Amino acid sequence: MNHRNKSRKLGRNSAHRKALFRNLSISLILHNRIKTTLPKSKELKPFIEKLLTLSKIDNLANRRHAYSIIGNNHSAINKLFKIIGPAIKERNGGYTRIYKFGYRNGDKAPMSLIEFVDKDKFIDNSITNVKTKLKTDSKKDDKNKVVEDSKIEKNKIRHK
Repeated sequence: MNHRNKSRKLGRNSAHRKALFRNLSISLILHNRIKTTLPKSKELKPFIEKLLTLSKIDNLANRRHAYSIIGNNHSAINKLFKIIGPAIKERNGGYTRIYKFGYRNGDKAPMSLIEFVDKDKFIDNSITNVKTKLKTDSKKDDKNKVVEDSKIEKNKIRHK
């Protein structure tokens, strides 16, 4: 009897399941949508929504809790707290949606697409953040070039 066991085992032991959900959640955070089997996406939904609720408030305790859940993936944690968290701050749950996506060719497993509901809000933010980062990097490079040019000129003057 399987009473009071509400989660699926997915044919894995507990450590493998934990690693699976960590990897799926990191991929979802970094890519905003992933294609996986329907049972995996249905089990991933509460796992990722707890992380998204945690990311609404960016403080050290919440970041450490997220690191303990996801693991040591700095880019995923930064995107979660800097871009996704502020974008979903006013939303009360229901951060992800699941689309049924047909059946896989090899074994006819039901496939699904899981994505963020408000992904348009933070896709635009991430693009502008990348653009501003590129602008600041180019300004830093220009300053470094000026400093290097002045060092070269000073060396020429010393050698003459």
